[in-house]
Amino acid sequence: MLRVAVLVSGGGTNLGALLDALKTGKIKNTEIVRVISNNPGAFALERAKSHGVEAVCISPKSFPDREAFNRALLSGLKECDPDLIVLAGFLVNIPESIVKTFKNRIINIHPSLIPSFCGKGYYGLKVHEAVLNRGVKVTGATVHFVDEGIDTGRIIAQKAVEVLPGDTPEVLQRRVMEQAEWIILPEAVAKIAAGEIKIGEA
Repeated sequence: MLRVAVLVSGGGTNLGALLDALKTGKIKNTEIVRVISNNPGAFALERAKSHGVEAVCISPKSFPDREAFNRALLSGLKECDPDLIVLAGFLVNIPESIVKTFKNRIINIHPSLIPSFCGKGYYGLKVHEAVLNRGVKVTGATVHFVDEGIDTGRIIAQKAVEVLPGDTPEVLQRRVMEQAEWIILPEAVAKIAAGEIKIGEA
């Protein structure tokens, strides 16, 4: 049984996609053991609880400095002993201590086709604003392993999404979620659970 911890900052739509995939059997032999948010108002916490999943908030605002927060986040992850950590719209840079502790066991969903529109400053709606400002015709989403950089880890899966005339950042964001993120993230977790994608030190 693959033990998964999900880190999320907002509504948790990607968390919802994972929960749905577990319910329908698209993801097998997997249990989401804990959902952690840095935002006490995140709807993702309620979404988790409604599915019987433990949900906790570890907010940077509750600690005197970032180091103390990082230690608390690491502790919160160690407590639930996950095999895999999924960043599903987690708007916090993962500290090196967590990357090293869970080496090659953290994956992230990013709302663009890496290496385009990624790295520092590219998150949430800002990604889609940049896509529209640049005038590209195709965008998408990427699932990748997390390393010490920002959006620099090995790519696991990508799916392209068409940019349409008249798109706003909000409309494009929704299309990327529906046509790419909610598809490739559950698929990646399913493949990891099935042993098709190896995690850990190897």
